[in-house]
Amino acid sequence: MSTEPVPLHGPHAGSGGAEFYDRMRAERGPVFPVVLEGGVPAWLVIGYRELQEALTRPDVFARDSRRWNRWDLIPPDWPLLPLVMPMPTVLNTEGEEHRRHSAAITEALSAVDLHELRTVTARFADRLIDGFCASGSADLRALFAFRLPALVLAWAYGLEEEHGDTLATVMTTMLDGGPDSMAAQGTLLAEMTALVAARRAAPGPDVISRLIAHPAAFTDEELVPELIVVLGGGHQPTGEWIGNALRLMLTDDRFGASLAGSRLSVSEALNEVLWEDTPTQIYAGRYAAHDVELGGHRIATGDLVLLGLAGANRDPALHRASAGGHANRAHLSFSHGDHRCPHAAQEMAEVIAVTAVEVLLDRLPDLELAVPAEELRWRPSPWMRGVTSLPVVFSSVPPLRSPFP
Repeated sequence: MSTEPVPLHGPHAGSGGAEFYDRMRAERGPVFPVVLEGGVPAWLVIGYRELQEALTRPDVFARDSRRWNRWDLIPPDWPLLPLVMPMPTVLNTEGEEHRRHSAAITEALSAVDLHELRTVTARFADRLIDGFCASGSADLRALFAFRLPALVLAWAYGLEEEHGDTLATVMTTMLDGGPDSMAAQGTLLAEMTALVAARRAAPGPDVISRLIAHPAAFTDEELVPELIVVLGGGHQPTGEWIGNALRLMLTDDRFGASLAGSRLSVSEALNEVLWEDTPTQIYAGRYAAHDVELGGHRIATGDLVLLGLAGANRDPALHRASAGGHANRAHLSFSHGDHRCPHAAQEMAEVIAVTAVEVLLDRLPDLELAVPAEELRWRPSPWMRGVTSLPVVFSSVPPLRSPFP
C-alpha cells in the first residue's frame, strides 16, 4: 500500500467523485496522507467509523485552527486560507464559546416558519421557471438550482433579492479555493460589515436581526464572519444538492425512473443524493490536540485532518438501507457531533431542495439533458461537488406570470 501523499488540488481535483473515493479506499485505506495547494500536508479520512471518531472526540480532534502545526508554510495569499483561517465563528470555536455561537444560530434559524419557507420557495421557483419555460431550453444550474436558494435565503435573512445573487456568486469563488478566493472573502467581509450596520440601525423580522438581538451579544467582529458561515452554509450545499439531484435524475436511469414512477418520493430521492453525491465532499477540518492513532496512522499533534464526508458515505461496511428498503439517514452529509449542521438549518435546506425539485418537475415534466452526460464538467474543487452547467431541453410552455428578470 503506497504511503505517498495524494494530491488534492489541480484542475481535475473535483472530477473524481465516487470513483476517486472507491479507488482510494482500495489502495490507501480509510485514512491516508494528502497534499494541498502549495505542498501543504494533511490527512483525509474516508472511513465511516474513523470519521465518526474524529467528529465525536473534540478533546482529541479539535476545531480551532490556531492549533495547526503548518502555519509556517502558509503564505498570506494561499487560496485555501478562507477554509482554515481562525475566525470567532460557530465553526472554529470550542467548548463553552462554541455552545454560545451554536445556541444563537439555532434559535435564529428555528424562528423561520417552515410552512412559510415552502410557500416562498415555491413562489420563487415559479418565477425563475417563468423566465425560461417558453424557450424550450435552459441551464438549470445557472438559472434555477444556483439562484433559487440565493433568493430564498435573501428573503429569510432580510436581503434584497439581487444582493442574494451577488453574494452567492462571490461565495462560490471563495469556497472553490482558486486564485481569487482571498479577494472574494474580502468582498464578503465588506458586504457583511455594511449589512450588520444596517440591521443594527433598522432591525427586521429576519435571521440577521435575530442574531443581533440574541443574548449572546455578538460583537461586529464576531457577527460579520458568522454571517458568512451562515449564508455560505445555507446556499452552497443547498444549491448543489438541487443540482446533483437533477443531474442524477437526467443521467441515472434507475434514479430517474424511480422518481418518475413515484417509487421514490422527492424527499427520499434527495436523501439518496446525500448518500451518492453529497454536495460537501470534503470539509476542513480538525486539528489533533495530541498525538493519536486513526485508521492505522499516527496523527501528530497539530496535524490537519480533513473530513471526507462523501468518502465515508460510500464506505461498503455501512448498512444504508432502512426497514422500508430506501436509504436511511445515517449519512454524514450534515457532519456529526458538536459541530454538525444545526437541525434547523438541515430542515430549511430540505424544504428548499424538495420544493425546488417538486415545482420544476410539475412545470417541466419532460426534461432531458441537452448534451451527452460525459460532456458535463465539474466545479474545480475537491470541497464542493457540482457541475458547472446543466443544460436541458423540454417542451415549451407559457409562463404563469411575467418572466423574472
